[in-house]
Amino acid sequence: MVDQAPTPTEIRLSKDKQLLTVGFADGVRFELSAELLRVESPSAEVQGHDPSQKKIIPGKRNVEIMKIEPVGNYAVRIVFDDMHDTGIYSWDVLDRLGTNAEELMANYEARLLEENMSRG
Repeated sequence: MVDQAPTPTEIRLSKDKQLLTVGFADGVRFELSAELLRVESPSAEVQGHDPSQKKIIPGKRNVEIMKIEPVGNYAVRIVFDDMHDTGIYSWDVLDRLGTNAEELMANYEARLLEENMSRG
C-alpha cells in the first residue's frame, strides 16, 4: 500500500507574519516559525544539490512572510521579507518541518554556534 501525502485543510499566517499555522486532514496541526521556514527552505539556494551543500542562513530571527502563493494542488511558495522566494513547500515538506521543528531548530542553532554566527 502506498502512503498518502498529507492533505492540508488550513494554511494561515499570523498577524505579525512570523508564524504559519498548517493543519492537515488527519487532525495534525503545526505552527511553523517564519525563521524555521526560511532557514530550512527547500530551495537549491539553501539546500544545495546534496546534503553536503546545505547552507547555514544566519540573521533570520525576525524574518517575516510577505506572501504565500499556491503551487498547483501540491505546494505553496513562500515569499519572505528578505526577498527569498525560490522555495516550493510541498505538503510533505511542511509536514516534515512541523514534525521535526524542535530538532531542526536545535541543529540550526548548533551549526550557527559552530560557525560563530547568530540568529540575528
